[in-house]
Amino acid sequence: MTDIAARPRRGRPPKIPREHGDTREALLRCGMAVLTMQGISATGIDTVLKRVGVPKGSFYHYFDSKDAFGFEVLHRYAGYFARKLDRWLLEEGPSPLERLARFVNDAKAGMVRHDFERGCLVGNLGQEVSTLPEGYREALEDVLRDWERRVAACLRLAADADEIPPGSDCDELASFFWVGWEGAILRARLTRDVRPMGVFFAGFLASIRFRPEGA
Repeated sequence: MTDIAARPRRGRPPKIPREHGDTREALLRCGMAVLTMQGISATGIDTVLKRVGVPKGSFYHYFDSKDAFGFEVLHRYAGYFARKLDRWLLEEGPSPLERLARFVNDAKAGMVRHDFERGCLVGNLGQEVSTLPEGYREALEDVLRDWERRVAACLRLAADADEIPPGSDCDELASFFWVGWEGAILRARLTRDVRPMGVFFAGFLASIRFRPEGA
């Protein structure tokens, strides 16, 4: 987020009048922002409460535990990102590979906009999965498979449009995309530069467009 952070206050956070649903939604939105920056292990509930301005008792009114909150944030993020993928990959007009390129460019712009503080929530949780409770591993894999299916559908359209060789294994290529893309996001945050994202995508395009001689 690019909002200027307020000076931290000591003691109980000030109460901000909200409707029941608004408070829960505010907690989830804040959870998405914080977990994309630092993951769940390093995130204390107090961090979220202070940002939103609600007492701890209110948090446990909406969520049974920090783990339950984490699962709900992951579910919310997965839905948000799926809609984002659809917005780019199902866009009418641009060719299938151009749609994928536009998604990449939007992600690069987002990294700069958030000063490289935010990464991928799924990638962040994946790096700490060995310390997370039972269920996270399967949930994260389910999200990645869903993203792979969306990219694979776009690549099949690219094959139909002769942008990549007909008969390409689009499911395997989509899996390859996400394995490399998550690594590129991590490296971009490390270097505070979008170049790793561009390097990966250029290599990905070169590899999927390759046609054996005589084909």
